[in-house]
Amino acid sequence: MSHSRSTVLLLNLGHAMDHLFLLIFATAVVAIARDWGMAWPDLMPHTAPAFALFGLLSVPSGRLGDLWGRRSMMVIFFAGMGVSALVIASSTGPWHLFAALTVMGAFASIYHPVGIPMLVQGATRPGFTIGVNGLAGNLGIAGAAILTGFLVKHLGWRAAFAVPGLVSLACAALFWLTVPREEMAPAKRPKKQLDLPRSVMIRVVLVMTLAGATSSMIFNFTTNGNGAFLTERLTGIIEDPATLGVLLALVYTIASFAQLVVGKLIDKYPLKWIYLPIVAAQVPLFVLAAQTSGWPLYALMLAFMIFVFGAIPFVDAMIVQYVDDRMRSRVAGIRLAISFGVASTAVYLLGPVVKGAGFTTLLLLMAGISILTTLFVAFLPGRVPRPAPVPAAVVAGGT
Repeated sequence: MSHSRSTVLLLNLGHAMDHLFLLIFATAVVAIARDWGMAWPDLMPHTAPAFALFGLLSVPSGRLGDLWGRRSMMVIFFAGMGVSALVIASSTGPWHLFAALTVMGAFASIYHPVGIPMLVQGATRPGFTIGVNGLAGNLGIAGAAILTGFLVKHLGWRAAFAVPGLVSLACAALFWLTVPREEMAPAKRPKKQLDLPRSVMIRVVLVMTLAGATSSMIFNFTTNGNGAFLTERLTGIIEDPATLGVLLALVYTIASFAQLVVGKLIDKYPLKWIYLPIVAAQVPLFVLAAQTSGWPLYALMLAFMIFVFGAIPFVDAMIVQYVDDRMRSRVAGIRLAISFGVASTAVYLLGPVVKGAGFTTLLLLMAGISILTTLFVAFLPGRVPRPAPVPAAVVAGGT
């Protein structure tokens, strides 16, 4: 059964908030470092464990979502993110901040393996549903840039965490009060027969994991580094942090709509032939951006972010096409743990790489990673075999 509009709205809002919360620090790090008399590259690694737990704890989060219930896990997600943000806002030093960010990463791990499978339950157009959800997530990224820039400028960096934290606690209450209780946990529902060849499943799992890891690295490098990158390459043109935040938010907002187009295409055509050109196009754009500054760089940033965001829906679409709903949260959790666990190294390396070699080297590194993603996607099956029909006895609950 499809969800009510209010439930869909809250689930999409959850995706926006998941990404917004994780990227507040990346936007506010310069102000935090200045407040504490530090250099921002030295402070940036403090958020790496948050991104590591964001991936690693997806396994238990997904398992609880399938076996216990997705509604309850979403309430915990909203409440945990809100409390964590308030604790970050009260940080008194780097290690206090480090611990609070890490706890936030643990709660952030809940959304992707729980919220997205909950959203696509009963969806008649899963590709478009995932596209809209991806748009919401990336608008959260845009919100992190513009909202954080505004709050840092007018109220200080602590308000940049406290205000969204209070909103998240309100969402927890709304989700608890308005979203109907599940009659049965997903793992206890009748099984749908998916008789796909073993070789196809192995290929899909490998592509899902490897391409997911490299794409997530690109996502983390760009979304965590674009603020400082734009500040450096627009030096002498724009200095105001709030204006830079608006420019970055505009990039993310425009690029986010690529996912709506991709979502529609996913419902009509084989994944491989949409996914492959999108990841391949990232390579020349990163190479060009590495050598550019000023307004031409801004145009190139918009271009490469369109393709970075456009690649996001594919892994979730693979899970929907190949995995039964009874275990989607668990499969998504395992995939996310591997992909995001590997990709968390991007957050850790961002500061040291930029400090030691500069953004030019970072952009060339991202071009190389995109080449790997393209090679992985080339192994995806060209067309999805149709699942075998479900026997009437199974539908009726028999054997």
